[in-house]
Order: sequence, then C-alpha cells, then structure tokens
Amino acid sequence: MFIVNVEGAIFYKEKWLLIKRSAKEEHAGGTLSLVGGKVDFEGNSLDILERTVRREIFEEISIQITENIRFLYNSSFVLDDGRQVINVVFLCEYGKGTAHSKSPDEVEEVCWMTYDEIINHPNTPPWTKESITRAEKHLRVI
Repeated sequence: MFIVNVEGAIFYKEKWLLIKRSAKEEHAGGTLSLVGGKVDFEGNSLDILERTVRREIFEEISIQITENIRFLYNSSFVLDDGRQVINVVFLCEYGKGTAHSKSPDEVEEVCWMTYDEIINHPNTPPWTKESITRAEKHLRVI
C-alpha cells in the first residue's frame, strides 16, 4: 500500500513559495520544501488530489489558491521506515491571504524565493530542486 502525498508549486510576483520544514518532521526535517501533505481516505471521491493540495496549503500556511491547479509530475520514494510514497506535484496559482506558518511543529518558516535562490540554497534537497526546475520550465512555456 502506498502513501499518496501532494505538493503545490505556487508562483507569485516572480517568486516561488516554499516552506522550511520543522526539524521535528520525520521526513526531511529542516529542509526547504513545497507545501503539501498526505491524501486522507474519503471513500469514493472526485478530484481528491486537487482538493487535498488546496486543503493542505490552507492548513499549513493560511493562503488560498485559485481553481487553476495543473498537474506537473509525479514520483515515488521510500521512507526510512520502508513505507512507499507516491508524490504528486501540481502547479498552483496564488489566490489570496498572507502566507505564514500555522503550525510550527510542521512549518518552521515560510519563504518567497526566486528560482536561483532555491537552487543555490544549501537546505534545498534534490527533489525540491527537481520540482522547482520542472515548474519553472512549465511556466516559461505557457
């Protein structure tokens, strides 16, 4: 059985919204990350991935994204405890609200950063670099 995780790449005014994950987080604590989280069981459901990314963004950093949520890519990885994760990344448009951490146990800091700042930051893991690189390329094509 897989854990399904979703993340939102949010772009606004030439910057990407990232979080610094709390050091208390079991996976990748202290690193820069897109905002997201696990899909909850809902039984039979439509648009569960899109609704989850919208919910997680609001729960973690208190902003709303628009309805324009576009699939970017997916990947898989294995956690240290052996659980398998499917990660789905969406390109999202900022809607409204002021981004801030609603739960310091999950999100230590909220950052608006340029592509170059993210790529060159020492706390940016390879998977976040991959997501931002793909998102940046997608934006430049549109």
